[in-house]
Amino acid sequence: MSLIRGFAVAITMAKPMNRTGTVQTCRHIKRWVSPTLRELAHRVQKQGPQKPEPRAGFIEWNYRSELFAFGKRLNEEFQLPLLQTAFTERTYAHQEQERQRKLGIAESDLHTADNVELAAKGAHIAKAYIEAYVQHSLPKVPAIGQKAITSYLLSTETLAHVSTHLGTKDLIFASEYPPSNETLANTLNAVIGALADSSGVERAFLFVRDFICTQLNQKDLLDIWTPEQPLQLLGEVCAQRKLGEPEPRLLGDCGKNTVLSAFHVGIYSNRQLLGKGFGEDVKTATETAAIDALQTLFDLHDNRRPFDFGIQLETKHVRLEA
Repeated sequence: MSLIRGFAVAITMAKPMNRTGTVQTCRHIKRWVSPTLRELAHRVQKQGPQKPEPRAGFIEWNYRSELFAFGKRLNEEFQLPLLQTAFTERTYAHQEQERQRKLGIAESDLHTADNVELAAKGAHIAKAYIEAYVQHSLPKVPAIGQKAITSYLLSTETLAHVSTHLGTKDLIFASEYPPSNETLANTLNAVIGALADSSGVERAFLFVRDFICTQLNQKDLLDIWTPEQPLQLLGEVCAQRKLGEPEPRLLGDCGKNTVLSAFHVGIYSNRQLLGKGFGEDVKTATETAAIDALQTLFDLHDNRRPFDFGIQLETKHVRLEA
């Protein structure tokens, strides 16, 4: 009997124990698991990259619930039929009508609404509000600069970027997948139009401010708009503001006759320094100094006051005329 007890004690002590004093059991993986995983990985690699599949092809997909959740995520109230129309491209509508026609469905039931009208209305609203916002936020910038900044915010790339991060990619009914940048931008405009019809133009204005105008946050405006002839523009601005004709002066130079030459130029007006810049030659340094002076006059420096994205422009300040 004592011999049996000794064997039991020896077996217990041979098992690994954790800090709590309980016996740990080893996890055994079957021998067929590793070869199977290697074979599956080999087949996937041999087949090549898979085409992206739309989320609507999954079994648990509920499109109506996704539309409802889309509006709630944005804290907006949409009419679901309008929102569904905003996500339906004309190419998909024509394709769906053709498919239904082949199935023998009556012609009167073939009409499928598309987002062309909503997109046109949303694009008009977005353009009107962004123009008013840029003019209000950058009053010292000339019209050509305000137009360039507005065009950047309304560009296909910017709108597609916003649309993608709002989660419209898997909700769009289009003939191609993944949707192109043009389709994403057009859908965002249609969503703005649907919001205007559902909750009013004021909510659409706030939507444009919160999701499109905020793309200017921490953005170097010189990357968006750089004057082609800064010295000539500086002369026009100084004449308009009666500051006197700008005069570039050489402040310093280094290594004139070497490949590492550097020139320091300052631009003065009525004995006041407007801007200064560096360059490998006098011409480049003068243009850099002119750009620096324009940044000062237009209040475009990096240390300027940040954009106010909490402002609410009155409707009367936004020109919605066709």
